[in-house]
Amino acid sequence: MNDRFVFAFDFDLDELAPADAASEVAVERFWSGDLTALSQHHTTPNGSHSFVIAHDQSATWGAPGAPQVMAIAVARDLTRFTYTLETSHHATVSFAQNWLVERGCPPEKIAKVRDGLVKPADDLTVQVERQIRESGTRYEVLDNHTSDSEPCETWTLTRDSRAAEAPIRVFHEEWDHDAGTYTMREGAFADVGAARSWLDDRSGPLPEPPEYSDHNGAVVRARIALARSAGASAAPKAGLDAPRTPPVGPAQRLVQGRLM
Repeated sequence: MNDRFVFAFDFDLDELAPADAASEVAVERFWSGDLTALSQHHTTPNGSHSFVIAHDQSATWGAPGAPQVMAIAVARDLTRFTYTLETSHHATVSFAQNWLVERGCPPEKIAKVRDGLVKPADDLTVQVERQIRESGTRYEVLDNHTSDSEPCETWTLTRDSRAAEAPIRVFHEEWDHDAGTYTMREGAFADVGAARSWLDDRSGPLPEPPEYSDHNGAVVRARIALARSAGASAAPKAGLDAPRTPPVGPAQRLVQGRLM
């Protein structure tokens, strides 16, 4: 299967039957006309699995704040001539990547997003995205929101199962259209109410997670990377949680509602 087929969203299912009712419903509802593929991986040599991340333009005229990034996972059983197809919407590419990794996609294979999109503004953005991508089931997503108008941003409200303190985490992404870049930051809150209050009034900076501190003399690696970047994106460094596999390159992104 080559790029031409994937970007046309032809998953070579004509000779196969859905393996279950959910897959049958998913393929009936699947409409590629509003989708633009951003990243993809296909297993070799027999192409039994496909993993795709796409921008869903239809979400821009749907419910306000709806997520616009779709993750698509296809598994083909070539001995039984059946397939399963799953889709899931996410506010950011990194959470879509995480969903695909949990379904068997190697993280380094889905980390690179196609050229021509906005880029991470700094190393901390690259590290936080990598942390999400390779976090497994660590983050329970409670809510998310996408805004196409000022401020152009997304946020994802989660519960961090590994956090001993301030377990409610907000991942806030904001775009600078003039610079062609975006930032991703992680904030920590004691409870959901406190997180929602911050999202509603933005009365202060996003509170840093406790583990970002230099407690016991340990300087946070993310801050070191951010200082080294000096406003310019550099090669990805070790993530906040020592992820398993390095990404193939800096992730690039879409501006929600349009590609740049």
